Amino acid sequence: MKKNDPYQALRYKEFNIFLLVRFALVFGWSMQFVVIEWQVYSLTEDPLSLGIIGLCEFLPAFLLAPFAGHIVDKKEKRNLFTLCIALFSLISFGLFWLTSEYVEATLETNIVLFGIYALVFFGGVLRAFFGPTIFSLIALIVPKKAYPNAATWSSSTWKGANVFGALCGGFLIAWIGVHFTLGIIFFLVLLALILVFRITKKPVLNKGSKESVKESLKAGIRFVFNDKVILGALTLDMIAVLFGGAVAIFAVFAKDVLDAGPKGFGLLNAALSSGSIITMLATTYIPITKNTGKKLLVSVFGFGVCMIIFGASKLLWLSVLALFFSGVFDGISMVVRQTILQLKTPDAMRGRVGAVNSMFVGSSNELGALESGIAAKLFGAPLAVILGGSVTLIVVAIIGVKNKPLSQLDLREDIERHSMEEF
Repeated sequence: MKKNDPYQALRYKEFNIFLLVRFALVFGWSMQFVVIEWQVYSLTEDPLSLGIIGLCEFLPAFLLAPFAGHIVDKKEKRNLFTLCIALFSLISFGLFWLTSEYVEATLETNIVLFGIYALVFFGGVLRAFFGPTIFSLIALIVPKKAYPNAATWSSSTWKGANVFGALCGGFLIAWIGVHFTLGIIFFLVLLALILVFRITKKPVLNKGSKESVKESLKAGIRFVFNDKVILGALTLDMIAVLFGGAVAIFAVFAKDVLDAGPKGFGLLNAALSSGSIITMLATTYIPITKNTGKKLLVSVFGFGVCMIIFGASKLLWLSVLALFFSGVFDGISMVVRQTILQLKTPDAMRGRVGAVNSMFVGSSNELGALESGIAAKLFGAPLAVILGGSVTLIVVAIIGVKNKPLSQLDLREDIERHSMEEF
């Protein structure tokens, strides 16, 4: 096999099945979120109800993540993944049923609304388990020498499914309505449930089976905070999204700053997403294991610079260009971070480390949207984004100077060591 084989992970049949399952789930989940937001706002005509949807999903996902990581490390991963998908299918069917003509004709609007909130909350509970389960399962499907390539394909699949799911959700609402769109989502989840059985059961690698839940949770959190490389990588991602991101206020820029209207709003989102997807696919050909730490720091720094340019821009073409390149840098940092986590995490700790990763990423996305809104309210959208990008640059500089294990990280030795161990 070639030294830099862009299709290395794809040569393992189970990994291809895993990618199909992940694409179907993320595509469906993204569509579902868009459709539910539309349906809830149609029922209430209250923007606050959209915030409640996010809160219903975020709270259980964040609070249960450490406990979920403990469970994932103790259980067989394929069966646990299958159980999560099966429960997700119940959520999808429940939403499909709640939006039917029969329910709309027989139940009060408030009952339907609270039913939707309850199912979204249940989805947040599942989200706490999905992240660490998927992170752990990848490591059991491909050999360690293929981890960087597998992380690239997995991240690209997730990003592509997330983008196209949201896009298709909007179109399908217009074409076939909310109810039948949710029916398609239910079908996608069932398809994923069927495909996952083509992945064989995997061994449970956690040898510390006598640990109490409390000891297990402490061990997972302690490992992350004691490993400067992993902690630095997670911190960079969290800060960049929490302060540097501006997705939540794109509508403000499109309408009030750039005077671009709905089409401009769509263009801003497309520019960011396309940059991420193209770059993640490109990294299958361009290895990121050499000077890994420097590439991570440069990519997050570049992201911060692009966001400052976006915040200062008054021209649509310049804003689109800045967002495209911010997506490029974001794609690089995402792949590098996932590769670091896969190679640096012991097999027995994968569930718990994946859970902590979910907490960092999940909290930064939701809290980042809140931060963007508050900052835009206080300082105006352009200045809010410029300040956020500046904070990102400062944090990158501090971590680059203070965190030598991360800034000097080179994963080639890890790859060679794992290849020798497997040989």
